[in-house]
Amino acid sequence: MSTVIESLERDQLRRVPAFQAGDRLRVHFQVIEGTRRRTQVFEGVVIKRQGHGARETFTVRKQSFGVGVERTFPVHSPKIEKIEVAARGDVRRAKLYYLRDRVGKAARVPERRYTGPDPTATLEAQADDAGSSGSGDAEGSQERTASSS
Repeated sequence: MSTVIESLERDQLRRVPAFQAGDRLRVHFQVIEGTRRRTQVFEGVVIKRQGHGARETFTVRKQSFGVGVERTFPVHSPKIEKIEVAARGDVRRAKLYYLRDRVGKAARVPERRYTGPDPTATLEAQADDAGSSGSGDAEGSQERTASSS
């Protein structure tokens, strides 16, 4: 592709949060009704993300009054004001088309849990690091003076 076209596409790209299929998004986009312009929010599960560059799109699905509604958005569209990641989904597929056949609780995507280090282990590690960073000598001298008194 031409470098001129690539540079034009690069100028049109916007900063968007990192998200993938299975994540629950809140998309704020502008709707033009006659002469009025208002912001509408569409919240649902990302069932696919495709393309790259300025042509990248994603599809969000939600249940509205028992009816499944899907909407496809261009990622870098100027009509999108904001994309919020409401929750991360725990899925093993890039395309979640199987959600179209599911209804009710079966259509839910499990939320990804943060499995970081244990907080007590990190506190102990920090205490060990602080103890071995030279302050151990001062503690040892205090112990010696306390025992000799």
